[in-house]
Amino acid sequence: MAFTHKFDPTLLREYDIRGIVGRTLHAADAFAIGRVFGSIVVRSGGHTVAVGYDGRLSSPELEAALVAGLIASGAEAIRVGRGPTPMLYFASVVHNTDGAVMVTGSHNPPDYNGFKIMFHSKPFFGERIAEIGALAAAGDVVAEAVGSERRLDVSDAYIARMVEDYDGGDRKLTVVWDSGNGAAGEILTRLVKQLPGKHTVLFAEIDGRFPNHHPDPTIPKNLTALIAEVERRGADLGIAFDGDADRIGAVDETGEILFGDQLMLLFARDILKSHPGATIVADVKTSQVLFDEIARAGGVPLMWKTGHSLIKAKMAEIGSPFGGEMSGHIFFADHWYGFDDALYAGVRLLGATARLAGPLSSVRAGLPDVLNTPELRFNCDETRKFQVIAEVAARLRDGGATFTDIDGVRVQTADGWWLLRASNTQAVLVARAESPTPEGLERLKAALASQLARSGVDAPDFSGTDAGH
Repeated sequence: MAFTHKFDPTLLREYDIRGIVGRTLHAADAFAIGRVFGSIVVRSGGHTVAVGYDGRLSSPELEAALVAGLIASGAEAIRVGRGPTPMLYFASVVHNTDGAVMVTGSHNPPDYNGFKIMFHSKPFFGERIAEIGALAAAGDVVAEAVGSERRLDVSDAYIARMVEDYDGGDRKLTVVWDSGNGAAGEILTRLVKQLPGKHTVLFAEIDGRFPNHHPDPTIPKNLTALIAEVERRGADLGIAFDGDADRIGAVDETGEILFGDQLMLLFARDILKSHPGATIVADVKTSQVLFDEIARAGGVPLMWKTGHSLIKAKMAEIGSPFGGEMSGHIFFADHWYGFDDALYAGVRLLGATARLAGPLSSVRAGLPDVLNTPELRFNCDETRKFQVIAEVAARLRDGGATFTDIDGVRVQTADGWWLLRASNTQAVLVARAESPTPEGLERLKAALASQLARSGVDAPDFSGTDAGH
């Protein structure tokens, strides 16, 4: 019987594949992804696809269906098992597989799940994900074949490789880790036993219901337990992960949150000592402070599009040793493999902290004071969101404004900057603004609101959004 399959239109996203289990995502979709991606791999002359899955309740069933699809395409499925997404990436790179697919819902609610894909050690996204839908609908796959599967435990090698790059010297830190009942728990528990210092791991049990808090370290309320434990133990720092451990969050010894761009700055300064003049890549949502401080440290800052696949691809294209996103995706090509790995970033954070002259809070204290809004996301129809950006850009251009349009519009004024971009994964617009002064921030927010109004869109709720950074 010929193979054809039609996906729910919301399933295939810009950076990955993601849906609600039982509603927009089913085991048949997982089989189809395996059947089509396996065909893409085989047609490229490849054969092997590494497969992993996270701790969500639906992940084992989806992983099994995915593997069945790969085998039906004649591919060899190398089953790495349950664990964090970066361990699957590690397996793919170290064992030189032709492809890799991770079954994961990342930081989304428990009823979500999805797939992150690599092809020949590079991110598979954008038009390539859309291609999966087109090939499935057309039944354009290799003739049904009988592939194979085997299991591969890379956990010992993955942990050993991370420990190898610990560079904190003799200083022993006290560290609290929060796995959030996500996929990192078992690996993290084993990892910290091989690191110097005193380590406490919160919520290490992998539980796809996430009974303690939602695993998204960019949301302050999800760090409440971590902050309390850091304070209780007098720890030097706390580190948190999202559901599949490709994004990191951190707090210093005072319990203050270090945002993604502040972590990037600590890492960038460190890396630029051994890579002077290197280009450091960060997304358009990050603070101007980061770009200015990278330049001050002797690096070349490069502002790029938001999206973990886009940042990874840009770094590989230009040979950058380091990059990151405000969301906590951190990419080390310095000593590491260029993919986003929060566990590895945690090890590097320990090393960088141990080598500081003062406490971790000194990094934040030494930065210029700015006020900024958080990332504000507000509804805008899928068919309208990119049109709004185009309209705003045209008006800014006509008015002679200073702005960059690599990803939405980021407008620079004497007061600071404001950003408006369309989400690639949801029917929302995203806004942010930053200024050294409260008055400047108000003017930036007013300018942003005015542009939205001219396109018939209500401004987001700015109340209570001003924060020091």
